[in-house]
Amino acid sequence: MTPDRLDMTRLAPAAGQALVVTGGCGGIGSRLVQAALENGLPVAILDLPHSIAENPPPDTAAVFECDATDEAQVQAAMAAAHDALGAVHHLVNLAGFANCATPVADLTADDFHEVLDGSVRSTLLCSRAAIPLMQASGGGSIVNMSSDLGFIGRSGYAAYAAAKAAVVSLTRTLAAELAPAIRVNAVSPAAVDTAFLSGGTGRGGRQGATSARTNLEAYVKTVPLGRIAVPDDVVAPILFLMSDAARYLTAQVLHINGGWLDCVGGTINQPEASTAD
Repeated sequence: MTPDRLDMTRLAPAAGQALVVTGGCGGIGSRLVQAALENGLPVAILDLPHSIAENPPPDTAAVFECDATDEAQVQAAMAAAHDALGAVHHLVNLAGFANCATPVADLTADDFHEVLDGSVRSTLLCSRAAIPLMQASGGGSIVNMSSDLGFIGRSGYAAYAAAKAAVVSLTRTLAAELAPAIRVNAVSPAAVDTAFLSGGTGRGGRQGATSARTNLEAYVKTVPLGRIAVPDDVVAPILFLMSDAARYLTAQVLHINGGWLDCVGGTINQPEASTAD
């Protein structure tokens, strides 16, 4: 059963604080943008051209085409976002993807680095471009996207698991370097009902399509809360981490998995998938 939508008005940062979202046209990103706008936050989206075309964002959001793994594009788009918003107080890094499941024995170095670049290089470049703008705006917060696969792994997803583990390490390093003006945290979902499960936004996936990544019926049976996550389940913690209610939280990872990770521990053969989309 799909849960009711959450009331996001009690979770967000103060109205008027400017937010940049990378990967803002994906399933989680679109809902985050909507919730932020409803709470009076000016929002800029950085995403790939085909993602923007396939999932047009609200007219009230500033939108900039950007490959988050390209340093020059990131610098230009982040500067344009700052100009459009007048400031940058918060950054949420949602860009990232997983390729088809491939055993390590068959995984090419190019495919491995492509997936790492999609999550780790993009997070590094976007954070580095935003930091001086955030500092000039008086500080704020960064929220990065990890995955529970980065903590336990899953057969066939070596690159994605390594990438999401690296995002956690990068998050904690940034938190140490940027305190106290900028807090840096991460969210770590298990499976989320978005287009990622059938390939990913901009990579052939569609919301509601048959999952190419996991047997959802079998997966749900392993989740103590008895259902797959929906975007609201991830968006609400992201808003919380950006808000003053989380003012004493930095270098933290929130696991959003319905109890799944705590139950199965290091088991790697569960029918699970994670999302950064």
